[in-house]
Amino acid sequence: MAKDWFAWHDLYNSQELLQQRLAIVQKYISNSLDASPAGTIQVVSACSGDGRDLLGVLETHPRAKDVRARLVELDPKLVERGKEAIAKLGLTDQIEFINGDATLTANFADHVPADVIIVAGIFGNLPNEEVLQKLIRNLAYFAKTGAFAIWTRGHRDGFNYSERVRAIFQENSFSEVDFQFTATGNMAVGRHRFDGQTISQPLDKHFFEFTGTPEKAGLLVSTP
Repeated sequence: MAKDWFAWHDLYNSQELLQQRLAIVQKYISNSLDASPAGTIQVVSACSGDGRDLLGVLETHPRAKDVRARLVELDPKLVERGKEAIAKLGLTDQIEFINGDATLTANFADHVPADVIIVAGIFGNLPNEEVLQKLIRNLAYFAKTGAFAIWTRGHRDGFNYSERVRAIFQENSFSEVDFQFTATGNMAVGRHRFDGQTISQPLDKHFFEFTGTPEKAGLLVSTP
């Protein structure tokens, strides 16, 4: 049975781990907006949920009016909730929230390269390390030189999955800016800066595969 992601996102109201993770992700988004060059800040977010990570920052951030963003999420109810939040913030002309497949590079084509790339909640739902490597390699298409990528990765069974994520970013011209565990100790959040050269075409039509079933994710087992 497919996972009910709309119901899963309601766990943010009660689950301490998710609340802690969200706070760190939002801190890193805010810091990335602070560090972006003057003018328009282009943001893309894959598997965006209801967009609460970015939208929660834009509610109070002094550079909110500089942001132009595309959020992509497959669950239509989450997209609708996100659009309602965007309207309340008065950012409808700046933030585009589409109901679509976030694994398709074509769904981001008009909004890349970006200054901030949000790939939180994805790495624990990939089928294997090969797909993780593929995703991170493809970020050279998504990122301007100097752009920030923000990600999350859970731990389980005593295995430090985030260490491999950090190494793969380093191998692909990303330097680590921030890294932090939640207070619970079993979820990591990272922020990496792209120091390489942007590529003009994506390496793959589908830049990752989302299983939605972490218990079947082999090496990459984790909460989303």
